[in-house]
Amino acid sequence: MTPTLILMVFESGRRRLQNVPTVTINNCVLQRVSKFKYLGHVLLPDLKDNGDIERERRALSVRANMLARRFVRCSHDVKVTLFRAYCTNFYTCSLWASFTRQTYNSLRVQYNNAFRMLLGLLRFCSASRMFAEARVDCFFATMRKRCASLVRRVRGSSSNILRMIVERMECPYLRHCSDISAGLCT
Repeated sequence: MTPTLILMVFESGRRRLQNVPTVTINNCVLQRVSKFKYLGHVLLPDLKDNGDIERERRALSVRANMLARRFVRCSHDVKVTLFRAYCTNFYTCSLWASFTRQTYNSLRVQYNNAFRMLLGLLRFCSASRMFAEARVDCFFATMRKRCASLVRRVRGSSSNILRMIVERMECPYLRHCSDISAGLCT
């Protein structure tokens, strides 16, 4: 069985190629796609991360619902531990650098609601208070820690190329991490 070969054409700014010629490799025509999951991260032609954030929002919803159903009778401490283990590990979130505020906020709301649902809290209780009382990182603290962790690992890398990229002050990713730390991605 021959695997399906695919092709994605990335946009440059506002330019979109309308007429992309047929591309073949070894007489196999590459199928053009508008969305592709690579190593679990959703790629889109506009290079925005909205698709991957939406994937993570849905996955968080599924995990939180499963935990709330299966562990409804557990103690508060057990539920907090489960939340930390299953609802705060946003795969590839430290790579998100280009997204809409609406998409990012929908993930934040899902995160807050997941915690409320798991602990059986009222729908409109204060998010900052509930996280503080449970000693759990809020959404923004979680995102800041993920970005800082990636920057720390890249800077500590033995690869000169990675260190050179991240130490450039105009590096878009460092600017993004600074924006997250300053709360500008809210």
